Amino acid sequence: MRNFHFPGRSPTYCTNGMVACSHPIASKTALIALEKGGNAVDAAIAAALVLPICEPQMTGLYGDMFALLNHPKRETVIGLNGSGKSPSGLDAELLREQGIRKVNANSPHSVTLPGAILAFETLANDFSKLGLAEACKSAIYYAEHGVPVAPRVAFDWKKDFNNLSNHGKTYYSINGLPPTAGQIFKAPKQAEVLRKIAKHGAKGFYAGDVAEDIITSLQNLGGLHTLDDLNNVVCEYVTPISTNYNGASLIELPPNGQGATALLLAKILENFDYSCFDPLGHERVHLEAEASKLAYTARNKFIADPNYCTTDIATFFSSQTATELAKKIDMQRATPNLASQTEEVHLDTVLITVVDNDRCAISLIFSIFHSFGSGHASEKYGLIFQNRGSGFTLEKDHPNELAGGKRPLHTIIPAMVQKNDELLLVYGVMGGQYQPAGHVRILSNLIDYGLDIQTAIDLPRSFSDSSGLLLEHGYNRKIADQLQTLGHNVLRPDTPLGGAQAIFIDNELGVLIGGSDPRKDGLAIGY
Repeated sequence: MRNFHFPGRSPTYCTNGMVACSHPIASKTALIALEKGGNAVDAAIAAALVLPICEPQMTGLYGDMFALLNHPKRETVIGLNGSGKSPSGLDAELLREQGIRKVNANSPHSVTLPGAILAFETLANDFSKLGLAEACKSAIYYAEHGVPVAPRVAFDWKKDFNNLSNHGKTYYSINGLPPTAGQIFKAPKQAEVLRKIAKHGAKGFYAGDVAEDIITSLQNLGGLHTLDDLNNVVCEYVTPISTNYNGASLIELPPNGQGATALLLAKILENFDYSCFDPLGHERVHLEAEASKLAYTARNKFIADPNYCTTDIATFFSSQTATELAKKIDMQRATPNLASQTEEVHLDTVLITVVDNDRCAISLIFSIFHSFGSGHASEKYGLIFQNRGSGFTLEKDHPNELAGGKRPLHTIIPAMVQKNDELLLVYGVMGGQYQPAGHVRILSNLIDYGLDIQTAIDLPRSFSDSSGLLLEHGYNRKIADQLQTLGHNVLRPDTPLGGAQAIFIDNELGVLIGGSDPRKDGLAIGY
């Protein structure tokens, strides 16, 4: 329990239904869907479609989506991969012949096909009560009438405004400038797109006028995208993967996402006794940094589109693999920083968690990769193009090497936790490469330290990447000095690490307990 003498946020308690999301308008939109008789799927899709207006730097209709769904009529958790592939006419050799050594984040070659809209339609058709057209209504309203720009959104917008170019700046500025907090941002052209989706389903996006705008705009930028590429976008139901962590089962999606990295990291850390570590002490930070280096090095070597993976994924995060890696950790000395083989890092995406009265639960994550994606937007409708293709490598014969019709390594991952065969936690942590470490950090806060869900989210974070050991300002100078002494290159990031949303299910009391990250503008609300 938090100390009520200090500023903070209590967990949200309710019994019927709950949503936790990074923007209050999206949270309220999801709650309205539940109150109308919709289920968790209806609520999550409605919130997701509003977020490109509320947080356009984080996500957009031309993005990708992944989801985990715990449905009361299904015995096992359902996974959905809604990530798009690269254009069929693009491959690594073509770029290498031009002297290109990595897929630039602003290049049209970084723009993979968008999978989210088809994935939303698939989920709605298979599991929702109200349907996709109903889910579009709030998004259409806010796209037309606008939303006041929230403080964290304004911070990101200003910081990353120069990522935008040409039509991107035209559609995502106010009088040529990034909006400040409280200014109204409107996207009436996106309202037109949403109306087509409401009327025609995914065909309203992947065919007709919208598709022509997308492909013409990309070709004018130098992209090799075709209408056939867009028409051939698919989403797939996949079997989730999981592992035990100190009596709880952490559930993730299989590749091409990086969920297996979280499972491997959890298994490495399970070899250590957390009761010896202060939850805010330097020893815990050091251990998690060293374990992350090992897990992420393995990720960079092996994880890719599952059709190209060169290792058995169960072996990747097995207890034997994790134990052997754990032996490499020296608690008195830091190893060199992680060398990044995935070409680009990002910290931008949105996550929605919903649990309804029937305990249908969903963790849905929706992204355009970098802040404002590639920075380019379609000419007529202003759809920001994601740049997931910058997650490919151009290293020859690497499993994640760019190829036509291939999915890149994805950073966005939803998660769930079960205990004693009951769903315990629906959650996720936005933040690019940080996400697997964030998943395990919050799980450890709950399991190893017994914190409530909001405190587990609030606690300061750290992460070791190719630049050094990133330490949030919540850690004091003494901790930083101790870590520096162990050999870490300690850095203080300007932007906090990630943004978590979570719903904890107290199965004994029949109560839902929500937490929302103060690093974002959102909230957990229920009824």
